[in-house]
Amino acid sequence: MTGISTMDASPVLDVDPLLDDPATRIIVCCGAGGVGKTTTAAALGVRAAERGRKVVVLTIDPARRLAQSMGIDALDNTPRRVKGVDESAGGELSAMMLDMKRTFDEIVEAHADGERARAILENPFYQSLSAGFAGTQEYMAMEKLGQLRARDEWDLIVVDTPPSRSALDFLDAPKRLGSFLDGKFIRVLMAPAKVGGRAGMKFLNVGMSMMTGTLSKLMGGQLLRDVQTFVAAMDTMFGGFRTRADATYQLLQAPGTAFLVVAAPERDALREAAYFVERLAAEEMPLAGLVLNRVHGSGAPQLSAERALAAAENLGEGRIVDQEAGKAGVRDSSAASPDAETAPGTPDPAPSPDNDLPDHDLPASDNAGHDNPGNDTSDNNQGHSVEQLTAGLLRLHAERMHVLAREQRTRDRFTALHPEVAVAEVAALPGDVHDLAGLRAIGDLVATDHADSLGTSVQSV
Repeated sequence: MTGISTMDASPVLDVDPLLDDPATRIIVCCGAGGVGKTTTAAALGVRAAERGRKVVVLTIDPARRLAQSMGIDALDNTPRRVKGVDESAGGELSAMMLDMKRTFDEIVEAHADGERARAILENPFYQSLSAGFAGTQEYMAMEKLGQLRARDEWDLIVVDTPPSRSALDFLDAPKRLGSFLDGKFIRVLMAPAKVGGRAGMKFLNVGMSMMTGTLSKLMGGQLLRDVQTFVAAMDTMFGGFRTRADATYQLLQAPGTAFLVVAAPERDALREAAYFVERLAAEEMPLAGLVLNRVHGSGAPQLSAERALAAAENLGEGRIVDQEAGKAGVRDSSAASPDAETAPGTPDPAPSPDNDLPDHDLPASDNAGHDNPGNDTSDNNQGHSVEQLTAGLLRLHAERMHVLAREQRTRDRFTALHPEVAVAEVAALPGDVHDLAGLRAIGDLVATDHADSLGTSVQSV
């Protein structure tokens, strides 16, 4: 293990041709939570805009880091132009953050008349559903993507998928919501509305009294009435939800879409990435490659962890390794000083019979022949401080080399499972990205040639 990642078995992910290709209309950054999807999506958006594309970045990250890094006070459900982007190549960049409830409201307002829309928006069950129903956020991300693509205002849409527990939630959400809308529970609640008026309520009370009694106990009578009212108002819209979900799903399968799986070199993140790669293949969705984020490197890969720990131990025991003879500051080769060179196999000299204190505690004479214990003690203490600092740095290096070895093993497991997946590595940076300059740096790292990227990874840590 040299400390440099060498994934020779994997093809290299070349990002710039993907960004430059006018046929590429949608890039979806997906992966487990906390692996840098938002930063990667924003960095790709900046890079594509500065290379001449008209880009909108859609983020679903509630932490609002994207707005801060782009110099925008706040993002909302409307795309906002990003200032400070180099537009000399003819590109531009806009950004927005998904407002899940507002997107749901817009769908209702667009597909229901005024009175029915108002009834739906004011319904307590709808308000709960639109604000927090499982899968609603992912479904609304799909809806917003479809809306942006239909407007044809931008030639590239970069999507930062929701920070779900599982990256697969983004693909599963439309089907889950469709199953909910098609479920037996909803069909039962729709029965009164289909019959109509009092006859419908009579039908419900006579034919399903036992079930509604049970539902009333489980849900509460008021909640059950709210659900029934909501279902009655939404009845004509259910088909539209399913139709748009199917259309967006087909859009994700189209040749103009590219999925980038983002992961960190950690076991759980790469396991999630492997699941997503397999799911994309099963759904026949176009995978561009894997962005491996926060890869660590070392400035001294030739120094193994074992050698570094051994050297640190020698320093801690007061033995200096590889010291040249005649080093300044060594006054007596027989003295038990940490600066004295000892031949291999030679036992440590016995302490002086006159004084059991080590040399740096004995008084010494200055150049004028006067006793000056302060100067010599300071010099020797400084020497000890340097030795302690060096030993600490060696131990830190050993820890870093262990991290590199663990990351390499994790990457190798993923590569063995999916050798066909192109990979781009991004070096771990010392701090968080908080401005456009940082996003440009990330974009450069993602798009750098593989060999150069490894060198950058080694030198930047």
